[in-house]
Amino acid sequence: MKIQKQILKDFHHYKGSNLTRFEKVERKVIELILSSKIPDSQREDSIVFEFKHASGCTQIARILAQKRKLNTEIADNATTLHDIYVIINGTYKDHAKLGAPIAKKLLEEIGGFSNKEITIITNAVAHHSEKEIYSNNPYVELVKDVDVFDCSLYKGAEGFYRIHKPEYIFKEYVNRIKKVREELGLSPNDIFRI
Repeated sequence: MKIQKQILKDFHHYKGSNLTRFEKVERKVIELILSSKIPDSQREDSIVFEFKHASGCTQIARILAQKRKLNTEIADNATTLHDIYVIINGTYKDHAKLGAPIAKKLLEEIGGFSNKEITIITNAVAHHSEKEIYSNNPYVELVKDVDVFDCSLYKGAEGFYRIHKPEYIFKEYVNRIKKVREELGLSPNDIFRI
């Protein structure tokens, strides 16, 4: 089967004027990370981690959204924006709730998002830290699952969670990680990278 050249689009690597609204969000978040004036010494996590976590979550969200039959672009942007408050301010204190209005403003500035899409994305951002609460909202649950799964792939994640989270919340992190591993066909027993 011969593919006509005129229907092919050259990959742009996130530059130029033909970015989709979703690509614009991804690019803006990475630009915010790279332009942060808050040095690592004053941040709870490093700029490098924020970059890796935002990118990792975006990719994992695309995969899980497909498996869960969700809109991959909405899932992509909800996870790309889930730590927007941390990216800008360097701290996790109340970051989910405080991040939702920032995410809303960014989506409105980029434009092209419906009110319904903005509500879905900002709701997922606002509630992603409530790992011990299970909702019927598939995008909120996806962002929670993606967040803990991505973090579980980094060395030291188990120790961090055990030190900084109450035992009952730590158990929910483990439950979520196991569930995602099973969903992806991975062993649920080896949940933390060593």
